Amino acid sequence: MATLGNTLGSVINALLGRYCLHFKDRRWFPVNKRQLVRSQQWFARYGYWSLLLAWLPVIGDALTLAAGVMRVRWWPFIVLVAVGKGGRYAAVIFAWQQM
Repeated sequence: MATLGNTLGSVINALLGRYCLHFKDRRWFPVNKRQLVRSQQWFARYGYWSLLLAWLPVIGDALTLAAGVMRVRWWPFIVLVAVGKGGRYAAVIFAWQQM
């Protein structure tokens, strides 16, 4: 359930990324053009596979937002994010059982 909820949260984040560029010229937009170009270049360089790291705090939200901005296809996005987040929960459960 945690993996499903966390993955759905990432989907919402990607949706925000898809539509946030409509506001990029507004003064209140939280990212300047240089930062936006830099994040797009980073995501273009590392691509889909970087979504396996979507479970990381802070960085994961930026990755899923960048994936939305880059208009990543939905099925690879959902699969890679779910695998990454599910792997984290599996590791936590495994570590907890070893105690």
